[in-house]
Amino acid sequence: MDLNLLRSTLEELGQPKFRFDQVWKWTAEGARGYHEMSNLPAKLRDELTERVPFSTLTEATRATASDGTVKLLLHTKDGRPIETVLMRYKDGRRSICVSSQSGCPLTCTFCATGAMKFGRNLTAWEILDQALHLRRIDELNHCVFMGMGEPMMNLDAVLEVCRRLPDLGITNRRTGISTVGWVPGIDKLTESDVTVRLAWSLHSADAELRSDIMPVNDRYSLADVKAACDRFYEKRRKMIFVEYIMLGGVNDSVEQAQLLADLLEPWKYKINLIPYNPTDSVYDGSERDQMERFRQTLEDNGFNATIRLIRGRDIDAACGQLAAKAAA
Repeated sequence: MDLNLLRSTLEELGQPKFRFDQVWKWTAEGARGYHEMSNLPAKLRDELTERVPFSTLTEATRATASDGTVKLLLHTKDGRPIETVLMRYKDGRRSICVSSQSGCPLTCTFCATGAMKFGRNLTAWEILDQALHLRRIDELNHCVFMGMGEPMMNLDAVLEVCRRLPDLGITNRRTGISTVGWVPGIDKLTESDVTVRLAWSLHSADAELRSDIMPVNDRYSLADVKAACDRFYEKRRKMIFVEYIMLGGVNDSVEQAQLLADLLEPWKYKINLIPYNPTDSVYDGSERDQMERFRQTLEDNGFNATIRLIRGRDIDAACGQLAAKAAA
């Protein structure tokens, strides 16, 4: 929902200011349309239905996995594809992964989104509507900006959404913004008033290898990104999450694990090892035994390192997979 359009429309209709809060409260709590907003006059509900689209996005595809994960392929008004995912866990977490761009300009070689043509930055309302679509499916309590696109290249819109997420049940403490290492965005987040968590998609501590799989490394070096993350830690005193996708025979050796341990400090960084969700790329996922050896090396160096539980493998839940298949 375009909240600026909602506010201006209510003003044009001569409605009292509290009407905006009423509409937003219903929407944030999972209402499926204006018709459910029983404390609004019927005539106003009709006017809003006519003048303010309830979502800036339309749902094209919905896939539900055997583990309860739900993935939506959505389209913007100008036809841009967006993906968003709801992950359900047995401990009660209801975590969503949202996109900040349609496509991505950074072309990481293991990512399905990186193989797509870059569309554009999403508006704040297009990002927020992903969360609202998922809120109409289930209650929510966690969010990661780890879907399509690089959030730090669209940070103003992302932060605007972060300010609204608590109304959906997702506090800033349970919100994370992931970056491949876009230094200006990290520094801007550090100085912002939004107290979310930072995640660094690192994937190799070997500079040459990282450039091979993530061309952004040629623009912002490991040292530059590490320095920016350290500045975030010094200002916020919040541990930074490191995302490390496990590519079989590429970045998963014990030697690579030691390089990672040598780069980082265990009191600043928590490491999440991510089993590779296969796409139509040249890579295979690491064997479980090799992931465990990698994790143990990190633990031997004092790090809190975990192997992430994979969700939605049977519905192409990896970033960009549904959109890429739809475009093919």
